[in-house]
Amino acid sequence: MAISNEELIGRADLDDIEAILATSNSDVDATMHEVAANSSTIFTWDYERSRAPLAKLYEKAKTSQWNANDLPWETEVDQEKVVEANQAANSYLYQSGIDTTGTPFENWGDKEWLEFGVESQNWTLSQFMHGEQGALICTAQIVETVPWIDAKYYASTQVMDEARHVEVFSRYLDTKLSGHYPINAHLKALLDDIITDNRWDMTYLGMQIMVEGLALASFGFMHQMSTEPLLKQLLRYVMSDEARHVAFGVLSLQEYYEQLSAKEIRERQEFAYEAAVRMRDRFLQQEVWERMGVDVKQAVKFVLQAPDRPIFQGMLFSKIVPNCKKLGLLDAADGWLREKFTELGVIQFEDWADTGEEYASLDMVAQDREAASA
Repeated sequence: MAISNEELIGRADLDDIEAILATSNSDVDATMHEVAANSSTIFTWDYERSRAPLAKLYEKAKTSQWNANDLPWETEVDQEKVVEANQAANSYLYQSGIDTTGTPFENWGDKEWLEFGVESQNWTLSQFMHGEQGALICTAQIVETVPWIDAKYYASTQVMDEARHVEVFSRYLDTKLSGHYPINAHLKALLDDIITDNRWDMTYLGMQIMVEGLALASFGFMHQMSTEPLLKQLLRYVMSDEARHVAFGVLSLQEYYEQLSAKEIRERQEFAYEAAVRMRDRFLQQEVWERMGVDVKQAVKFVLQAPDRPIFQGMLFSKIVPNCKKLGLLDAADGWLREKFTELGVIQFEDWADTGEEYASLDMVAQDREAASA
């Protein structure tokens, strides 16, 4: 029997605002969050390097390391001017002829939209930072739980990558922006689910495919929109790492999923869909509206109805959908996940290049080094 949205995500309607906002972060003032992991640590005494694609990725990772201190941190950043420049350069995303009558934004002028731009930037970089710490912890878990030596080797390099990413986003927030936000409740719930699942491949699916796949698209979107040179270079370098991370998930799970039963594959499809919905919900920025004193329910309703929302939302999944197709998740079980991604409005990306094929072209660190030595 087909499982319902109510059973999977706790609501029948994807855009049920009451249900979305019911998920909230109850410990915003806490400095630590403890999650009990249920996975077993696996030693392998088989040291044969038998997975050539993973071995190649490991070699690439070793030569693509970069130092956060090498970024041009001396760059002056006037956040308000950056926000104004970003809004001018991407005017189609801001007040693009949207009727605000009867909404909390009806009387907003340039001052309020500027404040929103500043808070939105603080919020976005904060969530990037929290997500990268989630990736740091999950990748350390993969080192412990994956049974293949080639995967352990590669995952160890990703732990270093993720530490560097937490470092650069934290440093940028502290020295260039004007405030932090606690972790979004939907992102927190997803990370908790990934960490507590005792199946090692679910850590891969949740983090390497879903969270990292969306992060790769998000970083690319921000890199394209931003006019600030330090952030653009920071994002270029982080994206180079992220492309390898997603490729790691694709290359590892593609082999493993060939052995799974139909029931086990369906469980992975359901997990991918739940993760997709949670990540979609987190971009509604409910914490920003709360901080600005705006009616959160009305603000979220306005955001969901914005004409450019489907484009923005869809682009965030431009890496996830082709990677799920590559793994065979899209069309297994009579195309269940295909149907769900169609409901989410993201199926149009299924034939885009999967990251297992394109990661080399996204190695911007190597490109910069080649250009410097030319």
